[in-house]
Amino acid sequence: MNPQILSDLKQFHPEIILTASVLLVVIGDIALVRIRRTLTFILAAAGLIAALIAGIRLFGQDPGTLFFGVLSLDPMSVFFKTFLILTSLFILFSVPGSKELSRRNLGEFYALLLGVTLAMVLLAASADMLMLYLALETVSIGSYILVGYLRNERQSNEASLKYLLFGAIATGTMLYGMTVIYGLTGTTKLAAIREAFLQGAAAGNNSAMLLIATVMVLAGFGFKMAAVPFHFWCPDVYTGAPTPVTAFLSIGPKAAGFAVLMRFFFTGFSGSAPGTGMYSGVSPVYWNAILILISVVTMTLGNIAALRQENMKRMLAYSSIAHAGYILMGAVVLNSQGLQSVLVYLVTYLFMNLGAFLVVIAVYNHTGSFDLNDYRGLMRRSPFLTVAMSFFMLSLMGIPPFAGFLGKLYVFGAAVNNNLAWLAVVGALNSVVAIYYYARVIKAMVIEESSDTTRVPLSLASQILLWLMLLPTAGLMFFWSGVERLTKASVALFMGL
Repeated sequence: MNPQILSDLKQFHPEIILTASVLLVVIGDIALVRIRRTLTFILAAAGLIAALIAGIRLFGQDPGTLFFGVLSLDPMSVFFKTFLILTSLFILFSVPGSKELSRRNLGEFYALLLGVTLAMVLLAASADMLMLYLALETVSIGSYILVGYLRNERQSNEASLKYLLFGAIATGTMLYGMTVIYGLTGTTKLAAIREAFLQGAAAGNNSAMLLIATVMVLAGFGFKMAAVPFHFWCPDVYTGAPTPVTAFLSIGPKAAGFAVLMRFFFTGFSGSAPGTGMYSGVSPVYWNAILILISVVTMTLGNIAALRQENMKRMLAYSSIAHAGYILMGAVVLNSQGLQSVLVYLVTYLFMNLGAFLVVIAVYNHTGSFDLNDYRGLMRRSPFLTVAMSFFMLSLMGIPPFAGFLGKLYVFGAAVNNNLAWLAVVGALNSVVAIYYYARVIKAMVIEESSDTTRVPLSLASQILLWLMLLPTAGLMFFWSGVERLTKASVALFMGL
């Protein structure tokens, strides 16, 4: 075997562990039928924890590439490795407490979750368009199956089919755009694409074709991020999928989509001046202007559509679309501050959004419904769930001192500090609009009355998981220096800064 490959494998431990975990879960599910429910959960949890530890140990490694430039190994990729694995670990722990999945064999579910996690990790580190496409398609295929996991329920099947159809169109469009870029530059490596732009090989009379190709590639990224106009699948899929899968889609693939978007455009379409933290476009296409437009439309449509939703999962789906617009505000700022603001927002979004879905799971287990009316009088039936959900809603609004405020402060600040104050104003106005539908949930829980007076049961495991989401949401500011250092270090060496 090539010595270079052997050397690269030593820095490929998280991916190797995830691959081995998938195989062990599948084998355990088939071979040990009597104990497979417990065994597969333990194997999946052990695999994710081991992969998380292996990912953390990569911090501080010398930046470079793996497997002949196909994958990047830099602080940005290591951050997303750990972030995505941690997200999947939280989702895994939420599955046993979900009534929707409690009566089903979950071995296949755990194997699919691990497989999608592996693909997301590869996607976030992709430095070559071929690897990028393969990883994104693997994420999509596993997600289609997870969405339709309730195969005896029509709504779940319908959601999976819609997801598949939209996904096939989006990824096919993205692949065609990549072939055009390859035709213009003669390479699939992102760094080599930038060099082709710098040398003028892809400029000249090709700017119109490059613009079309860029929009086509954005279709694939936008599909994963649920950004307008690639969002049509999101409300129906989020509503029909099992709630743990909905929570997973709202965080994991979305974060991987932002990771690959930043790597694609900042590595392939931008140049940087070492030590300055500033970027500048090297292609004849003003891609950040396109992303600014998408950001404004995404946050506006998401918030307006969420105003009249009565289904909690559907409301959180449109909320997720709106938050994709906020995160894009940081991605369009051409400096390290913009990149850092994206990472900060994702960290805060993980805890507050997943926490909200955990409350939705608990209420559904008791009522069998996702209707907003089921939250009426929840304060009298479960004060803990009410307080927790109120904190998550306030954080999603961006109210200080909750974590969501700090996330929005960073993306708005990045825009203001880089001559995009008007974009920050648009974001602030959208945040005001969003207060209405988040406050409706708090109003229903605290003020409105309900004929149902039975207490909402909550297992010890669910309580622990909720506390793990609640504490960072309410108290992240007390540990903010650590988050600041981590996110700043994760972008410091990206692009050689």
